[in-house]
Amino acid sequence: MNPKVSVIIPVYNVKDYLRQCLDSVCAQTLTDIEILCVDDGSTDGSAEIIREYAGEDSRVRVITQENAGAGAARNHGLREARGEYLSFLDSDDFFEENMLEEAVRCIEAYTADFVVFESDQYHMEKDEFVRNSWVLRREDIPPYMPFKHRQLTGNVFKTFVGWAWDKLYRRSFVMEHDLWFQEQRTSNDLLFVFSALVLAKRIAVVYQTLAHQRRGASDSLSVTREKSWFCFYDALIALRKRLVDENIYWELEQDYINYALHFSLWNYRTLAEPTKSRLREKLCGEWLRELGIEGKPREYIYNKGEYDEYLALIGR
Repeated sequence: MNPKVSVIIPVYNVKDYLRQCLDSVCAQTLTDIEILCVDDGSTDGSAEIIREYAGEDSRVRVITQENAGAGAARNHGLREARGEYLSFLDSDDFFEENMLEEAVRCIEAYTADFVVFESDQYHMEKDEFVRNSWVLRREDIPPYMPFKHRQLTGNVFKTFVGWAWDKLYRRSFVMEHDLWFQEQRTSNDLLFVFSALVLAKRIAVVYQTLAHQRRGASDSLSVTREKSWFCFYDALIALRKRLVDENIYWELEQDYINYALHFSLWNYRTLAEPTKSRLREKLCGEWLRELGIEGKPREYIYNKGEYDEYLALIGR
């Protein structure tokens, strides 16, 4: 008998936070689950921790691979998953104990392809939880469920954030549409999440905070981004190709270009030197043109502050 939910957790050198993550999954009020821990070549003792949990809880399965990044680890777990639904959790984050129960209740009530739930940030240094309204823009979501992307009133690609861990997916939907994570170091879930968003016929939302994103870890992704500063661009190009292949780019072009500008500026703004200058050179030299941003008039851009930031970036 297959489990109700497969929880896929890529694990790489997170021994200080891994137990809290695993405890939050093992303690779920929905117990009919499998927990696929994909060790991505950890060297810090994380692998020993997941083997310990597997020895104590038969629902925990350990999958090992040579270090290839979180995208490859999620794909590895996806190929092994047997559950009716799929949940993805980063190994330094953690769930509320009723997360899976509430998400499954919602996805089944609306026969949804996927559901989104609210999340917050856990700031380690202050030991406090901070809500962020931008992770789920309520004002853009219709007052009924289920819905699809055409019923969203704002930029389709900014209603939900392009990460996978605050969503629950129907596995048959994922398989039907051949959805996979990009096997790159960062921005590896954008293609999966936004492709699912525009392909889903039925989407639902759980208006409860059910997941917590850890912030302030010294080994955070910001360090990785300095080495993989180009990954966001590769993700945006891959997303556009998928939209074109699905024959829906024509209706989403303005939303896509506005999101591409937003994400490009965010990456530029949050990188340190000398990487920041390398990115500016690439953006101004070719990427802004390749993404369709270059030459767009002010009225085409939804966020006028971002348009001004774009003009400053290109020196105008």
